[in-house]
Amino acid sequence: MNILIVRLGALGDLVHAVPAAAALRAAMPDARIDWLVDARHRPFLDLVTGLDRVVTLDGRSVSAWVDVIRRLRQVAYDVAIDFQGLMKSAVLARASGARRVLGFSMWHLREKGARPFYSETDDGTADTAGAVRHVIDKNLQLLKVLGVSADAVRFPLADVPSDVMRHVGDEPFALINPGAAWPNKRWSPERYGEVASFLRDVRGLRTLVLWGPGEAELASAVVDASKGAARLAPATRIPDILALARAASLFVSGDTGPLHLAGAVGTPIVAIFGPTDPERNGPWAADDRVVSRWALCECAYQRQCHAATWCLDDVTVSEVSAAILQRLGSSASSRQRHV
Repeated sequence: MNILIVRLGALGDLVHAVPAAAALRAAMPDARIDWLVDARHRPFLDLVTGLDRVVTLDGRSVSAWVDVIRRLRQVAYDVAIDFQGLMKSAVLARASGARRVLGFSMWHLREKGARPFYSETDDGTADTAGAVRHVIDKNLQLLKVLGVSADAVRFPLADVPSDVMRHVGDEPFALINPGAAWPNKRWSPERYGEVASFLRDVRGLRTLVLWGPGEAELASAVVDASKGAARLAPATRIPDILALARAASLFVSGDTGPLHLAGAVGTPIVAIFGPTDPERNGPWAADDRVVSRWALCECAYQRQCHAATWCLDDVTVSEVSAAILQRLGSSASSRQRHV
């Protein structure tokens, strides 16, 4: 069987789709499994083992779409599975020429107009009563249309050597990631700095502060506020973040791609959530901790805060510090995870 996965981005959502790809490979070891993704996210998918081909959408132009459809149609796909639920992902799944096109029910779609492009959907029963499921569980639920079930959440990610590890040393350390693509997901760098001081003074952990493109100033502000407890991490790529997360004792961050990378390799997490629902998008390990203002947020799933009071401004260093003590003092997760 030839299977095409369609999940174009973003990084955290790609991480959340990996367990579905792993479940497909476990159930169909002889199948061909390809994944269609935006070109900028290919470095992550190159680390996902069990895929036969990564197909990239190289831009938003008409010529880019024509080119990717031509490449997709070189393979006679039996099934295309849209894990994104947008018009563009649904159109590309249908345009692949696959005999069957699977997608979410109307309950799960981000854009309802995607539904006519699917030949089959999951029934969406779990959400009809207002229940919320994690995105990972929704993706695995969709596979039941193919008769595929998963007995565990698995993240088959290659362990690639990273040069940044030579900057780390042998002492235990924590990672703080203050950045996020959405401005209203970024907690105060000054408060992150206080958390780094707490980690040093109470838990004996030094802190590395991660940063991505355009985030060096933000990360430096955390270091400056830490009273010498934190230092700036080297510039990192996806394999570097995974290597650091595998070695770290703790990961503290808002809802952003590196947080979910850390979760995929089993790093203990304390997450800070505001405009997104942690039950749907947050850490999935039972022992991880979330400090959330989701219930109070007036700008749910919006990139910018337009409310009179920003929900994350209400999150205190004491709350996050208490969550850290709970997480680092907890037992191993009861939910099975495999890397």
